[in-house]
Order: sequence, then C-alpha cells, then structure tokens
Amino acid sequence: MRFIGSALVASAIVLGACGGGEKAPEGAATADTAAVAAPAAAAAATPGAAAPITGTTHEIKMVGDDKGYRFEPANLTIKAGDGVKFVMVTGGPHNVAFDGTTLAADVKAQLDANFGTERMAELSSNMKMNAGESITISFGGIKAGKYAFNCTPHRAMTMKGEITVQ
Repeated sequence: MRFIGSALVASAIVLGACGGGEKAPEGAATADTAAVAAPAAAAAATPGAAAPITGTTHEIKMVGDDKGYRFEPANLTIKAGDGVKFVMVTGGPHNVAFDGTTLAADVKAQLDANFGTERMAELSSNMKMNAGESITISFGGIKAGKYAFNCTPHRAMTMKGEITVQ
C-alpha cells in the first residue's frame, strides 16, 4: 500500500514537470492564453476586493490593565466608508475579530477583504504585541448595521465592542 502511494506521488511529480506541448512563439497570444487571461482580469474587479477608506478614520484603543481588558471606546458610530484604527496600548496580545455567523454573506466577504494585510484568519486580524502597533479596517462597502467585535485572547474577559455603521 505504501509503495502504491509513493508511486502515485512520484508519477504526479514527473508528469507535472514534463508539461509537454509546443511552445508558442514569443509575443504570440493563443486562444488558450486569451481564455485564461479574461477570467483573471474579471476576478480582479469582482466584489471581495478591499474597499478603500473614503471618510474619517476613527481610533479605538486596546487596553489591558488593573481595570480589566477593554476597547476604548467599546461602542462607536461611523459612516459607511470610514475606517477604524485599533491601537494596542497595554495588556497584549490583542487582535480584532468579528463573528461571521452574525453577518450577511455579502457583508462578511467585504469586511473580511477589508482587513487587507492585517488579516490573520477569516474576519480576524493578526495579533499586536507592542504598544503603538495598530490595525486599520475599512468600512467601505459595508451596509448600515451593528457589527460586534472582540479581542480573541480576551473575549472571555469581556473585551468586546460594537461598531454601528450609518
């Protein structure tokens, strides 16, 4: 059984390396390459791309001290297109996460995309360890509504908040 698995893997490697076929002259586009390029260009313009911040960027502090773990302010009202900058102050590590089970599919996809390079997992930012580090999330393309968020490592310690988009 082990031999068959090894043989399959080796065959796949050999076949993948031997792509075969004729090489098209340089600069010549074939029907196959044009067919592949068209969907790739369409995918770049599809929903789910990060939306830019077109309004005000608001700041929320991530704090952990003798008073507990919290976001300051914990509740914030913004306009669609605004951004929210979460700044690590003390008591890390901290991150920002939204519960995907409470979001409509289109909002979930857009909000997830809006994490940009700060995204660690679906609807969750990477961890911030040092004071002054920050996470900025765009609310461009996000419908009006209330969006609960939390700090994953400190959720059980009630480090939660809510952003209301008008």
